Amino acid sequence: MSTITTRLARTATAALATTSIILLAGLTPAAQAEEIGAAAKGSVTAANTVYLKFDKNPKYPFYSKLSVVKGSTVWANFRAGSGITENECTTGRGWLPNGTYTVGQHYKTYNGDLIKGYAIRLSDKRCNNGTGRLRTQLFIHSEMNRDGSQGSTERRKWTDKNPNDFLSNGCIKMQPEEIKKLFRLLDRIGWPKTLKVVS
Repeated sequence: MSTITTRLARTATAALATTSIILLAGLTPAAQAEEIGAAAKGSVTAANTVYLKFDKNPKYPFYSKLSVVKGSTVWANFRAGSGITENECTTGRGWLPNGTYTVGQHYKTYNGDLIKGYAIRLSDKRCNNGTGRLRTQLFIHSEMNRDGSQGSTERRKWTDKNPNDFLSNGCIKMQPEEIKKLFRLLDRIGWPKTLKVVS
């Protein structure tokens, strides 16, 4: 190997190491170890699949938890709420039925009638273990304007003064800055195809 080739190889290795350090910054030690292990194997396996998990808090639905999981490692936890009542068959008010959902498109400038800005579409789901009413128009979202800024009305402004902001018409609802963090994380590690809802 010539001197020039050797120098180029060393430069490339150093650049790769620097890039890896930047990508791993801010991750939990467990997540860092998983990334390093996956890189060493040089392949992506089912163990590295990213998915979302929503743990419903039966006592306080507005203190539920949305987690980002990659393989068997939890990368992040976010407080979230769902619905106004625990009756999952109540359209526009009940929390999400348990089960697995397909994660659809994600938007940063969604412009729906009720939902605007950052939003993640979820598949429809029948309540009561698949035998009840079909729940539709389900999202993970927050309260904001279409451009992600805070508005002046209650529906567009997150006050964070009481748990009411976490109550929704049946979707999963997050704080504005938290859903933006969720998007940044998923942009980096990969977007999930499924959401698991449990209680």
